[in-house]
Amino acid sequence: MNEKVLKTLEYYKIIKMLENQAGSEPGKKLCHALVPSADIHEIKENQKQTGDALSRIWQKGSLSFSGIHNIGESIKRLEIGSTLGTGELLRIDSLLKVALRVKTFSRRDDEAERDSLDDMFEAIEPLTNLKNDIERCIISEDEIADDASANLKNIRRQMKITNDRVHSQLSSLINSQSGHTYLQDALITMRDGRYCVPVKQEYRGNVNGIIHDQSSTGSTLFIEPMAIVKLNNDLKELYAKEQEEIQVILANLSEEAAQYIEEIRVDYRSLTDLDFIFARGALAISMRASRPLLNEEGRIRIREGRHPLLDPKKVVPITVTLGEDFTLLIITGPNTGGKTVSLKTVGLFCLMGQSGLHIPAGDRSELAVFHQIY
Repeated sequence: MNEKVLKTLEYYKIIKMLENQAGSEPGKKLCHALVPSADIHEIKENQKQTGDALSRIWQKGSLSFSGIHNIGESIKRLEIGSTLGTGELLRIDSLLKVALRVKTFSRRDDEAERDSLDDMFEAIEPLTNLKNDIERCIISEDEIADDASANLKNIRRQMKITNDRVHSQLSSLINSQSGHTYLQDALITMRDGRYCVPVKQEYRGNVNGIIHDQSSTGSTLFIEPMAIVKLNNDLKELYAKEQEEIQVILANLSEEAAQYIEEIRVDYRSLTDLDFIFARGALAISMRASRPLLNEEGRIRIREGRHPLLDPKKVVPITVTLGEDFTLLIITGPNTGGKTVSLKTVGLFCLMGQSGLHIPAGDRSELAVFHQIY
């Protein structure tokens, strides 16, 4: 289809409306890439999918696909045995949450007749065990749960005990008589990952410890008292152990996820396709649109068609027939009488219909499949 007609008939404004109905970025990308087809079999299949999504929305309400993220790079990394980061694992978890939500939505009575979407719904695997393991271990991109492993829980308990001992000793120094004299401020600070206290320059010899920094004016030195050097060393060692254990946890989760690479890939593809299809169904509802009949004989029968970009309260419906009893139609009338709108309505409906979108017209409206529109 030539680019000029897509712009002239404002097809891309319809696509923008369609994008707004999708719940995920991958779904929006599929909407953005939608172009009319000239293959009647493909068009009929797309129209059927849109109609089946519309029917399910009427029966069970809207369905949110928010939470689908592009996980293509993560899947590639799993395939070569890499360890995923917390953010990547959380994106997989988010995908599986959507999978569970969509799978629940898809359940119907056994007597219900199968439709064009059943195969996609049935292909979805929520992978509940993997989802639960990720959620048990990872709180956010920056936080691993204490209960992610017994070893991590033990390390963090030791860190808390050591931290408390450091603060106890430094608080004693700060609150002592000498502390009031020697210290610039009654506070505990961190320098290079080690606890320090701010000592006045003139009293540097009165506080035995290691100088880690000084203020811009040089009037304050940040000193690590010798009494807590070993405790700070212990904390450093525990922190390193904590990071090692976190890597072990992420490696274990990645290894578990790698067992389901194909299922995750199918989930991503199926959910993204369904987001795209249900966006078409939601757009049909917003436009009060219906599924057009299709033919390859050049027949157009639009019943009470309403241009989708005009105010629904003000738009004047048109009924147009062409290609059966006559193949040429001349539209006349005064300025602002609606000639251009009528022409654009017919052209835009053809573009929408060939893109698998329902049209805002009466039931059993009919469109022909064209290879070009001018």
